[in-house]
This record gives sequence, structure tokens and C-alpha cells, in this order.
Amino acid sequence: MTKILFRGFLLCLPMLAAPQATAPSPGGYVGSNACKTCHADVWANFYKNPHFKSIASGTEAPEKTGCESCHGPAKAHLEAGGGKATIRAFSEMQPVQVLNGCLACHEKQIGRAQIRRSSHTQADVACNSCHSVHRPNSTKTLLAKKQTELCYGCHNSVRSQFAMPHKHRVNEGSMQCVDCHNPHGSPSPTWRVGLRPRMVETTRDGEEPCLRCHTDKRGPFAFEHAALRVDGCGSCHSPHGSMNPRMLKRPVVFTVCLECHNGATSFGKSGAGIPTQSSSHNMNDPRYRNCTTCHVRIHGSNSDPQFLR
Repeated sequence: MTKILFRGFLLCLPMLAAPQATAPSPGGYVGSNACKTCHADVWANFYKNPHFKSIASGTEAPEKTGCESCHGPAKAHLEAGGGKATIRAFSEMQPVQVLNGCLACHEKQIGRAQIRRSSHTQADVACNSCHSVHRPNSTKTLLAKKQTELCYGCHNSVRSQFAMPHKHRVNEGSMQCVDCHNPHGSPSPTWRVGLRPRMVETTRDGEEPCLRCHTDKRGPFAFEHAALRVDGCGSCHSPHGSMNPRMLKRPVVFTVCLECHNGATSFGKSGAGIPTQSSSHNMNDPRYRNCTTCHVRIHGSNSDPQFLR
């Protein structure tokens, strides 16, 4: 009996000593732990990254977990000893490929619903043009640089406007570009038809972003100023900055008003369009050059159709 037990132990001993073979992951996925051997600098800070939650949850499928959720299966990359040709390297991909890779997870967010037809996408500005996943300036939004510096990198004319005497306080940090713009694209315009500046973020009611802060201009008013309701704030104001007070497009108030109230062609009282100023309003008289001295409720009124006090 003792011999039989001893022989059985000897037969089992090779099986106990032999290493257990690891079943290969389907599709060539090897897990993020294999990546940190070579990419230790990236892995060391990856726990701060929003994408790390795919690893922390422990419930995601291999194709949606950690490094391989973006870079694809890494088995061939490991066997080849590295190289961009054996992995999905975003630095080597076309803009549309980068966009498709990011939208595999981010397409369900409402703020990115218009990204494929946004002016950024049409100009081949891909996600990694602004975002840096592994070396971001901000771990929350993963921007490669400070937001204003990113926007100024392409929009130099806007940078100069924010340096004017009268402007929105973006450079001072009181507000940011994304307070008014959606860099991922915005819905169809609700004012100025197709002439509206692109990627201007609308409110939930389809209004201009200006009304988020300037709520007293919202209305509804019994007597609306068509310039505000139809053409929007930009018909009189330069939204980024201006040399003129109140960021007006012209230095004198009456010259702004006369752009519309000029009686040209079918305009004017006879055409039931934009009324001209009264004949008693002599523009050579300084008293009549500041229209808003009398028409104080120029954005809309609930008491007077001519926006008087």
C-alpha cells in the first residue's frame, strides 16, 4: 500500500513542478501591466489620468481597458520588441483615424454630437492637436497647454482683439474661450442664419451665449429690437474686444445705429422695415449723436416701441 502511494506521488510530482501555461487573451490583448516595463514614465502618472478608471474598475473588456483601449492589442508590439509599426500610434495616424479612435468611447457625450461636421474637423484639427493624454497641462481636460494658449496658437487675430482696451477678460482668467465656444462643434444656428460665427455654443433654449451672463438683455420683451433677436449681439458689438467703449463696432453710437436706420432701398417707414430717425434729429447737433441718451432700453422694452425711457 505504501509503495502504491509513493509511486502515485512520483507520478504527480512532474505535474506539480511544471509551470502552468497562461491562456492567451483573445485578440492579442496582453494587459496594461506589460506596457509599464518599457513606458515607465507614462505609467508612473497614468493613475492621475481619467482614462485610468477603465483599469481601476476591473470590469471592462480587454479592448476597453487601459493602454490597449486606445492603442489596440499589444501582443505583436511586445513580440517585435517595440516600434510604432506594430501598435496603434496616434502620432502616425491621420486626423480622421484619431477622431474615430477617440469617438469609440466619447461619441455618446452630447457636447461632441456635432464634432464630425465642426470647422475644426473640416480643417483636419484632430483630438491630439489640442489634447495630450500622457503629458497634459491639466489632468481634468487633458489639454496639451493652457486653454487660451491653445486657441491663440491658431487664432492670432483673436489674441490681438483681447489686447484691446475694451474686451472680455479672458487673458485675466475671468472667463475662458469655452464659455462661449464649443471646440467640438455646435448645433445649427438660431440667429444670423449661416452667417453666425462657427462653434459658438448656444444655450439650452437656442440663444446666444452672451445671454448667460447678460441676463437682463434676454427678455422676452413686448417690443423687441430686431438687431438683437435676428442678427444677434454681434450686429453692434465686437465680442472679443474693441477700441470702442462697450465693445461697439464703431466709435460713435449714432454711426452704429445708422448702419440699419438709414432708409435705404425698401427700408424705412414707407417700406414697413427699419424706421429712419426723425427729421428733427439733426446729426450735426451733438445732442442727437448719442442715440441711447433717449433710447435707453435699446435691447428691448416692455413699455415703449421706440425703446424710450
